[in-house]
Amino acid sequence: MRLFAAVLPPPGQLDELGRAVDRLAHLPGADRLRWTAPPGRHFTLAFMGEVDEALLADLRARLGRAAHRTRPFPLRLHGGGHFGRAVLWTGAAGGLDELRLLAERADAAARRAGVAMDEHRRYQAHLTVARSRAQDVDLRPFVAALDSFEGTRWQVAELALVRSNLPAGGTPGARPRYETVAAWPLGGPG
Repeated sequence: MRLFAAVLPPPGQLDELGRAVDRLAHLPGADRLRWTAPPGRHFTLAFMGEVDEALLADLRARLGRAAHRTRPFPLRLHGGGHFGRAVLWTGAAGGLDELRLLAERADAAARRAGVAMDEHRRYQAHLTVARSRAQDVDLRPFVAALDSFEGTRWQVAELALVRSNLPAGGTPGARPRYETVAAWPLGGPG
């Protein structure tokens, strides 16, 4: 199954982001972007790709330990950015050091459980808002419009293991479906 570890923002914070994203629809090129639906808005900590079911028990145990060793921390959705001309995102503010630590621990848990992970890179907190269908969309006006976005703070208290169910091939407009298969409360010293 196709899996990743994530922090899932609460519904209220996703609603705030949704209102900010709705205001971007009038910008030139908005019709050429594929907007991420609220169920797909999350902070991916460690993308694992296809994971053999034989590894799941060890992976779950290791992710549980990673969560237990990490204390809850404050976070809020904040601003915007882009990766090239392909991805528009909103960032985070608050407990970024703790978020990076949780990402490092989730990545290490997957590796130690035997999951074949991509090359390790420094974690950059981002939540994907849209992807470009064509490389000719200038994302800078969208980033500028998101620049002043400040979401309400919440306390991150859980690490989630999420399954990504890809759409059947050839279905126009189909999006992945996400399913939380396990979650662990953060529990480090407060």
